[in-house]
Amino acid sequence: MDIGTATAAPGELARGHLELTDLPTGVPERLPVIVANGEEDGPTLWITGGVHGDEATGVAVTQDTMREDLPERISGAVVAVPVVNPAGLRRNARQSYYGNDDPNRKFPDPESDSDQPAEVQERIDERLYDTIVDSADALIDNHTAGVNSFPFVIRDRVLYGERRTEDEAEELAEDLDALVEATGLPLLTEYPAEEYVEKALQRSTAGAVCNAAGIPAFTTELGGHSVVTESTREAGVAAAYGVMDELGMLEEWPEEVAEPGSFESPVDFPVRRFRGPRTETAGLVRHRVEAGDVVEEGEVVADITTAAGERLDTVEAEHDGYVIGRKEGLAAYEGDAVLSMAARDDGPLVAPRDS
Repeated sequence: MDIGTATAAPGELARGHLELTDLPTGVPERLPVIVANGEEDGPTLWITGGVHGDEATGVAVTQDTMREDLPERISGAVVAVPVVNPAGLRRNARQSYYGNDDPNRKFPDPESDSDQPAEVQERIDERLYDTIVDSADALIDNHTAGVNSFPFVIRDRVLYGERRTEDEAEELAEDLDALVEATGLPLLTEYPAEEYVEKALQRSTAGAVCNAAGIPAFTTELGGHSVVTESTREAGVAAAYGVMDELGMLEEWPEEVAEPGSFESPVDFPVRRFRGPRTETAGLVRHRVEAGDVVEEGEVVADITTAAGERLDTVEAEHDGYVIGRKEGLAAYEGDAVLSMAARDDGPLVAPRDS
């Protein structure tokens, strides 16, 4: 199997790189790639990390999944790109220095009506996307979230319209369900369909592979950013092996890899991503809850104080659910979200693109 400069014969693991653009200094921008090729035919699983340059645990999980003995344990192939955003990694920053916008909102969206010419980050993402969809049967995109955040896996809304019928979307959603369940991570569904498209999440790595190419793909959020956290690294590697097992690829589970399921959802009802609640008063945030805490609608989750410590206002939860993570930093402006939450979700997993 050949991906970029990495060539792995059956039973081999190979490392190389993808060259996706040239830099002004006269050298190519290279993305590291690792290929584990099993001795028997089977599905091809792609695993990516580091599309945000400061998300250390996602990079480590992608690296550590690619054990030297992996080709002996699988049928099919696993392809890993641990660092999708080397420009961000070099500066330990979420964005690349090609632009200040999100590099994970630049993947193809064939239903977009934009006529703007593609700039360099979009070209890199499009070329990586083409390489992925040329061989992938499934994709895991490894991320991390905010400081001290609770780990989870995100299931995208599956959209129908120009690209697929509602029945085809339902079938894709069933395939996706099986894979995210196999991770053993707490499950969140993405934002409702209209908000999902407004936030351009169909142009994220997993969103594009799922909704443009029709290949089951999902995102993991493995705790906080900037440093590798061992408990979530272990859970992320276990999740990847759980997906291989679900795909029928795994011949033998490595003794050194934990079983999926080390983190459990704090609630027993379906949840989705929600950014909020928001403060209506500027000041300093003093949280009353932590990541993983269960909250009820109307519960006070934070105080807003003056710099001198006088309480100005309180912030109440808008939904039942649990806390994923808290706003970083003390200062809050009017309209700032003080939490990221897993909020109760009764919405459809499959929705029309134009909803």
